[in-house]
Amino acid sequence: MNARQTLKALAAVLLLVAATACQSAVDAETSSAGASAAPKQGGVAELGVNLDLVPANLFTNSNVSITTVVGLVYDTLVRYDNKSLDPKPRVATEWQQTDGGKTVTLKLRTDVKYHTGRTLTSADVKFSLTSYADPKWNGQLASTAKTISTIDTPAPDQVVLHLAHPVSNLFDLLDTVPLIDSETAADIGTGKKFVGTGPFKFDSWRPNTDLTFSHNTDYWGGAPYLDGVHVRVIPDVQSLAAAVKSGQVQLARGVGYRDAQTLSSAPGIKVESLEGAELQAYVGINVTAPGLDDPTVRQAIAYALDKQRIITEVFRDQGYPVSLPWPKTSPAYDQDLDSRYRHDVAKAKQLLADKQLPEIPLSYVGNDQVFTAIAQIIQNNLAEAGITVKLTPVDSTQFVKQLIGAQFPGLWTTSHSWAQFSPATLTVSAYPFNAHRNSSHFTSPAYTTAAEDAWQLGTATGPQATAAYKELSNQLLDATFLAEIGVTYEQIVHRDNLHGVTWNKRRELDFGKAYLA
Repeated sequence: MNARQTLKALAAVLLLVAATACQSAVDAETSSAGASAAPKQGGVAELGVNLDLVPANLFTNSNVSITTVVGLVYDTLVRYDNKSLDPKPRVATEWQQTDGGKTVTLKLRTDVKYHTGRTLTSADVKFSLTSYADPKWNGQLASTAKTISTIDTPAPDQVVLHLAHPVSNLFDLLDTVPLIDSETAADIGTGKKFVGTGPFKFDSWRPNTDLTFSHNTDYWGGAPYLDGVHVRVIPDVQSLAAAVKSGQVQLARGVGYRDAQTLSSAPGIKVESLEGAELQAYVGINVTAPGLDDPTVRQAIAYALDKQRIITEVFRDQGYPVSLPWPKTSPAYDQDLDSRYRHDVAKAKQLLADKQLPEIPLSYVGNDQVFTAIAQIIQNNLAEAGITVKLTPVDSTQFVKQLIGAQFPGLWTTSHSWAQFSPATLTVSAYPFNAHRNSSHFTSPAYTTAAEDAWQLGTATGPQATAAYKELSNQLLDATFLAEIGVTYEQIVHRDNLHGVTWNKRRELDFGKAYLA
């Protein structure tokens, strides 16, 4: 070959080598976006949620915006393992229970700082626990907080809790209460400021638009990889699904189960179920409403529900039907008792044979596709049994107000949490179940006694606890002021370039070790 031909041949070889190298680089880049990708510093994670923030509900755990804010901004004293009721150190490094469980001494970290730069002390822990017990915040574990009669702070890193009596769910409280800042607490209710000690600082909230957060370089757990988190409020679930599919957001909360199932097969998208943070769909019953004061009518409603159909069609089999308000992982779960209310239309008709019932309203969040679908199935199920139901959609803010204020005129459907915690928490704390004041207006000396007995044991497990939970379950099944549908899991949909997001039992997402690859 002459010189020109030689150069052409050499160029061709080099081009082929370069192309191969480029393709290898592309393959490597694609691989780096997988689960084994190394953590990368920088970037802002874009999140999408279907519900806006209601600042006054900070302590209620009532929607995805609340749980997102709490997870990003705040710390707690302890943190449960998602698979057990075994508390692990967080801001409290160690603890000791004495006096039969009536005195609890906590040792605190000394390197925890609020986002204002002030160091957290035992006085802040006292302020947070006392604030949580204040009725204005509607904290669901307020009854447990109120059992703390006095709080001593003998040293900046030591807190001593004195309880009126032992409680089996004390660590539920310590895992739940966000450690708020006393100097800015007055601004929480307006949404002006949320100051905590968590991995991200709250920057701003534009109602019905977005929330912004920046990383906390002084975080005791280590500065986050992300520069910040931007949360977009996208109420329309179709738009929310489209946003994560197009990459406008890296993670979405509130995408419907059917849409999540469809998105799971799209390239670059993953769907995760928040296992360990179970929810339970249910039908609530106002026992003072016409016709619903009769327990046999309420039991007929429980028999009429086609729970498996709801789990399959609405939740796309991400869960399982139950009759009791406990997931299978709970120390209160009893398989025999849980089989009480299987779908049985004939049994429901038999119980309603001599009843003359008016049309009964069924309330639900109207812009929630999941519970809109559930409400329609419930309406059909009850019609088969002979009960006429009027669907009554309401907006999410009004729905929460009605739930907390026990203002539903007849039936309602939504989901409850807290069953994944110590069983007593559900029946002495949660709005639908609280033995002293619940959303159903149900009262019963026997139920109250069973709830108190389970609560005042001082431990959430063991033979005595098991016996107490069985009695509690029997009371719930007989009274049927709530008809359970099934255990479900919230699903988050995210792009596969977002890694390291975890969650706790309350579905509060933790971005402390999250990163974009």
